[in-house]
Amino acid sequence: MPTKITVLFDNPVDPQAFEEAYAGHLDLARALPGLQRLEAAKVWPKEDGSPTPAYRIVDLYFTDYDSASAAVTTPEAGAWFGDVQRLGTAGFKAIFFDVEESS
Repeated sequence: MPTKITVLFDNPVDPQAFEEAYAGHLDLARALPGLQRLEAAKVWPKEDGSPTPAYRIVDLYFTDYDSASAAVTTPEAGAWFGDVQRLGTAGFKAIFFDVEESS
């Protein structure tokens, strides 16, 4: 069963600084062994100007749980998760799960 790791970044205090560092963050993610697909998204602003529930989302897809588990034990993952912590100073959530259905 495909496995996905999702990171949701909360709204940063300094969005411009976040964006400047973000491209390098995706390069680190692309270096993860066994990565099959990467999706990155920016949450649309709310029409009323209130804070969004998240700022950016990164989805990393692996063929299965074992390949995702192996990937997160590598030096590449250490660099990437370190960058998640560096970028996520306003908070973040990392979720590791099986993809049950995809179209």
